[in-house]
Amino acid sequence: MPISFPTSDAQTMSALRRTLSLAAAKQVVSASNLANLSTPGYKAQEVDFDETLDQQVGGARLAVTNGKHLGGGPGSASGVSTRERQDDAARRDGNTVQVDRELLNMTTAAGEFARAQTALAAKFRLVRYALNESR
Repeated sequence: MPISFPTSDAQTMSALRRTLSLAAAKQVVSASNLANLSTPGYKAQEVDFDETLDQQVGGARLAVTNGKHLGGGPGSASGVSTRERQDDAARRDGNTVQVDRELLNMTTAAGEFARAQTALAAKFRLVRYALNESR
């Protein structure tokens, strides 16, 4: 017999799963930016939260804007929309990647991932407990 969760629990687990995916995607985007640190003219990317939310709610497909960029291929950011970061000053070679900013973004994303993972593990422990108690 399949297990069905109450709607609120299913929604919570779904939100935590999306949080895990978003945090992982932020890591991918920052890693791609760092990989392009020496690429003349490369514009640093960031996760476009509003567009990503619209896509997850509406189920839209992503378009690749420049497949030549490292990490720019389909699925590179786990179905998350990215955009060119607007507030970064370009170096003489036109590149806008800032190492300190990318490392901070990666650290923040790792913390988001860890918190969501802990919450999801706690939810599954409760489910496991409930299943064991019902026997």
